[in-house]
Amino acid sequence: MRISEVAAKSGLSIDTIRYYEKSGLCPPIARGRDGTRQFTAENAEWLALLSSLRDTGMPTKDMRHFAGLYQTGDATIPERKHLLLEHSRRLDARHKTINQCKALLAHKLARYDRILGQSS
Repeated sequence: MRISEVAAKSGLSIDTIRYYEKSGLCPPIARGRDGTRQFTAENAEWLALLSSLRDTGMPTKDMRHFAGLYQTGDATIPERKHLLLEHSRRLDARHKTINQCKALLAHKLARYDRILGQSS
């Protein structure tokens, strides 16, 4: 796969993919004879995971640690699982906070509608 295809599949920009490769967040990408990157389906899946972790607010430091564990091999699966579980717990807490804020906003908007004589 070419980098543009992987960018479309992963949701990452081409520049971000290049940055992730240079910074060690993804395993080395094979290159063709002409020097162009040749991504595998596994590379694309990995980059999609990184995109998801980034989009959900995982700190780059944690992403780098997770990537290092991944590159070390299957012996690190328990630690990788622990990192993802911790991130999931942080997301659950954020989700709860967002839902509380959303409920407060809905209450305020309904109140403004009543004041203005509108229905929501």
